[in-house]
Amino acid sequence: MGMADVLHSIRDAEEAAVAKLESSTEGASKILADARKNAADIIQDAQEGSAASTVKTLDAAKAKAGKAADKVHSEGAKTVETIQGSAGERRSSAVKQLIDSIMPN
Repeated sequence: MGMADVLHSIRDAEEAAVAKLESSTEGASKILADARKNAADIIQDAQEGSAASTVKTLDAAKAKAGKAADKVHSEGAKTVETIQGSAGERRSSAVKQLIDSIMPN
């Protein structure tokens, strides 16, 4: 093999190395882009899952608070009814005593 053949072989090897380097760089860029896309998808899925979980938790808390409020309202209405009934009886008794004290028998 002559000097020209050796130099030609070296040049071919350099060109092959440059081509391999370019191919590897493109492959690495594609892998990096795919990894970034996958990471973005994972983050988006996590955010959507978190939002859905938060909505579900808030809805459950709202329903529980609504039930508690209904119970308190019901108990309060019964108490008001009892007080009004008692007040009516006492008013009748007070009116009767007043009339009895004013009107001699």
